[in-house]
Amino acid sequence: MAKLKDKLSPEMVNKIAMMALLMIGSFVIILMQTSLGTALPALMTAFNVNAATVQWLTTIFLMVNGIMVPVSAYMTTRIPTKYLYLSALAVYIVGTLIAYTAPTSAFWLMLVARALQAMAAGIVMPLMQVVALTLFSENARGKAMGSIGLVIGMAPAIGPTLSGWILDGKHNFLGLTWGGDWRSIFGIVLPLAIIVFGLSIFFFKNVLETKKVALDIRSLIESTIGFGLLLFGFAMVSDHGWGSFSYVIAPIIVGAMVIAEFVRHQLHMEKPFLDVRVFMNKQFTITTTLVSLTFIAMLGVEMVLPTYMQTVRGLSALDSGLTLLPGALMMGLISPIAGSFYDKYGAKRLAIFGFAMVTMATLPYYFLTEDTPSLYITTLYMVRMAGVAFTMMPLTSSAMGVLTKEQNAQGTAVNNTARQIAASLGTAILASVMQSVANDNMPSASLKEADPLAYGSKAISATLDGFHTSFFVAAIFALAAFILAFFLHSGKVNPSNGKEK
Repeated sequence: MAKLKDKLSPEMVNKIAMMALLMIGSFVIILMQTSLGTALPALMTAFNVNAATVQWLTTIFLMVNGIMVPVSAYMTTRIPTKYLYLSALAVYIVGTLIAYTAPTSAFWLMLVARALQAMAAGIVMPLMQVVALTLFSENARGKAMGSIGLVIGMAPAIGPTLSGWILDGKHNFLGLTWGGDWRSIFGIVLPLAIIVFGLSIFFFKNVLETKKVALDIRSLIESTIGFGLLLFGFAMVSDHGWGSFSYVIAPIIVGAMVIAEFVRHQLHMEKPFLDVRVFMNKQFTITTTLVSLTFIAMLGVEMVLPTYMQTVRGLSALDSGLTLLPGALMMGLISPIAGSFYDKYGAKRLAIFGFAMVTMATLPYYFLTEDTPSLYITTLYMVRMAGVAFTMMPLTSSAMGVLTKEQNAQGTAVNNTARQIAASLGTAILASVMQSVANDNMPSASLKEADPLAYGSKAISATLDGFHTSFFVAAIFALAAFILAFFLHSGKVNPSNGKEK
């Protein structure tokens, strides 16, 4: 009993309560990143907009989220932890309430709502990691970051399945009937966010040291324009292709130029807005690159695979989401275990093992047909997500492990920014490869009139060629990460010299 009392000391209880509230609130917020993907057709009908217009609900979320992540380093340093988290929750609640009540004659209100939700997500993702690094000792850091993996990995994966289930029909819960329409997607998370907000008022504490740092307006403008244009360009690839100068090439080039100037400016500042000097640490650079490759491998396939199951296999949005759900649950199961392994062995062996799993489970997707059993797809996806779980948070823990405590906020912001850009880039690459290969192999329109059956068969083959190439590219990313993982330090690293402990 004495040992149990020691473990459940008031300090530990406060830590657990804070992390629980932070993880639940973050899960609810990050869930919205992918939840609307399944609901876009329903929203097109409700708001009477076309596919290009409704896609902005996803695009604006990615853009605003990516813009906010670099700003989070300043906010974490300047604003007390409790008030920053409560502010993020409040912004999210307002955005979700606007979306839930938006009249179908005002699509612009939905865009405002999504922007507010994305602002909250851009704050809580880095904040969650910085708080975990602060609350727990270095020896328990892996377990804490593994728990965070439940949120960062599972929330985007579960989002499409949850929204598909909500849209599938009416559901009864505790005597209440709900679901069957797009508003319920927002309605189901709103009460939970309000409860977390109320509890956080009493249980959340200020755990991060704050400083009176002046906001560099030039850095803020350059960061907003640079990352905003870059993410906009990547987001437009799926609709306009890589050949579009106005929507893709120009925004990416101008965005990259502004970011280059932003980086140059940061290197000449005594107290940078976003400290890119952390990239001078070799191990931080390698681990951040590997985390980015993890997200490319994870989110890219998460986007392509449901499209294959719906367009080629003819599955509903709900059924395609349920096919991938076991993979999300597998990631939730493995993430805390991977965190414990990191505390004992470091990231190198976990990364090599994890990326080997991801590579071996992605290559078979190259051979998918229109008759491939769903169980086969689900099993491979479970192996992939287990591999992702063995890499993502251990690598993030390793990246933060080589930095000093004072660099945690900046390092987390840099790591998350790189991850956000990689996710957008990976999705753009896989989507564009899939579309371009399918278009190149599509039969001529004349065959459709002459022999509809032959046209249909060749059209399916062309579509499959696009998916096959996309999956092959994803496997190459995973293989590149597997090779790069061998350059990591063995064992755990420390801030002073990055050498194994």
